[in-house]
Amino acid sequence: MFVRELHLRDYRSWPSADLTLRPEPTIFTGRNGFGKTNLLEALFYIATLRSHRVSSDAPLVRSGATSASVGATVENAGRELAVSLQIAAEGSNKAWLNGSPCRRPREILGVLRAVLFAPEDLLLIRGDPSDRRRFIDELVAQRGPRWAAARSDYDRVLRQRSALLKTAGAALRRGGSDADSVISTLDVWDAQLADLGGQVTAARIEVLRDLEPHFVASYSSIAPHSRPAALSYRASAGPELVPPRDVEPDSETIATQLLERLGQTRTKEIERGVSLVGPHRDDIDIVLGSEVAKGFASHGESWSLALALRLGSVELVRSEGIEPVIMLDDVFAELDAARRRKLVEFTAGAEQLLITAAVAEDIPEGVGGRRIGVNVVDEADGTRHSELMSEATESMDS
Repeated sequence: MFVRELHLRDYRSWPSADLTLRPEPTIFTGRNGFGKTNLLEALFYIATLRSHRVSSDAPLVRSGATSASVGATVENAGRELAVSLQIAAEGSNKAWLNGSPCRRPREILGVLRAVLFAPEDLLLIRGDPSDRRRFIDELVAQRGPRWAAARSDYDRVLRQRSALLKTAGAALRRGGSDADSVISTLDVWDAQLADLGGQVTAARIEVLRDLEPHFVASYSSIAPHSRPAALSYRASAGPELVPPRDVEPDSETIATQLLERLGQTRTKEIERGVSLVGPHRDDIDIVLGSEVAKGFASHGESWSLALALRLGSVELVRSEGIEPVIMLDDVFAELDAARRRKLVEFTAGAEQLLITAAVAEDIPEGVGGRRIGVNVVDEADGTRHSELMSEATESMDS
């Protein structure tokens, strides 16, 4: 799988960009802040319908514009698919597949499978649970629209239920018939949240279990003398929601258990006005030896674990019969010599490798391909925009 063309309009720092790419390494060079990462982010957005840097779409739209557009032509096993997205600063996004409008943007999920390595990956080990939830949800989403739909619907129901919890608290304090009506409505939302939460949780557990052997093997290769690594899913509703490893995760069973837990925590949730249990509060435990890595793993161990998660993700996609596009966003500058060598070795066989670097010297010896410069231009009104310095190829073979 590789991206043949990338087209941007009003995307972050890019008023426009039209790139022709090939199944080979391509290195984008330019100083920090020049817009290199925005190119990779746009492709990752096509693959996952979310940015790896921000949680909302508004920052993706160039200042002064109402929307941004991102388009790509993806070739997979001789078959070409053209996808395009209109990303709105406010309101709903739109998508097209081979020129035909999609009912929902998520219908394009699965067209592009990509794995992105970035400096932010250290947050997978040291950051908040939301960073790890984002990671696993990205893997789930790339498996197709069905999985993304459950998460999108869950988020919608969660917002409605959370608003109702606040209303319920006020109604109970007032007393009267309003309280009974609100509680009855809350029962309906509980059922919906549990059903969708069961689907989201089951999909996450399944992907995590598929990922784990690849992650373990990758970590062992990167850090052969370290303690063994493992992954486990931690449900906020309790460990009973996670089935034993020899039992397939069943969404209906998980939904039943989650609904029971919602009933047990209802009083506390009404008092606080927030939903306290569910996939939105779950976490992924990245274990080193017998301890959860966050809080005690060294800086080197943390980077090795983060790198193993990404390398394992590549192998996971490959196990499904797909060669993903691999993107390295200025990560060589963050790694020591040993981890650089391991990453170079691993990505040597990639069908398409896209790399950003502030300076060419950050690229290790042995990484070939063409180099494309990225520059910024100062406009008359004081703003700046990114531009490609050249489409010409330039060998970087050592």
